[in-house]
Amino acid sequence: MTTSTENTGSQPKKPLLLIVEDDVNQRALYEEEMRDEGYEVVTASDGRQAIQVAADAHPDLVIMDVNMPVMDGLDTMSRLIEADRHVPVIIHTAYESYKDSFASWSADAYVVKSGDLSGLKEKVRELLDSRSTASA
Repeated sequence: MTTSTENTGSQPKKPLLLIVEDDVNQRALYEEEMRDEGYEVVTASDGRQAIQVAADAHPDLVIMDVNMPVMDGLDTMSRLIEADRHVPVIIHTAYESYKDSFASWSADAYVVKSGDLSGLKEKVRELLDSRSTASA
């Protein structure tokens, strides 16, 4: 798990993303790419850790893998939504088949993993923009 929140004085608060991914290389890539997009990032390597990080950090958005050890992403997502039903969750998995699973319907978006992260980045922007518009 990594955490970093650098909010200095007059700068507006950057949105905080929680990335939940068990593959260390993918997690590092997503963290770096999202920081390059201007977001603050916290990470977790499994569902149980994600629940703890979310409780401590209160992310603005969660990017969630599905197939993970300890607690899978769908179970983790339902627990995160129970704790804060307003936090958007993006299911980000290599398996298109989970899209048809009833358990995945409560996600705000479903993005199939790809070497090109532009679709994921666009969905993050879209959900954060709609969330800030709704709260304004």
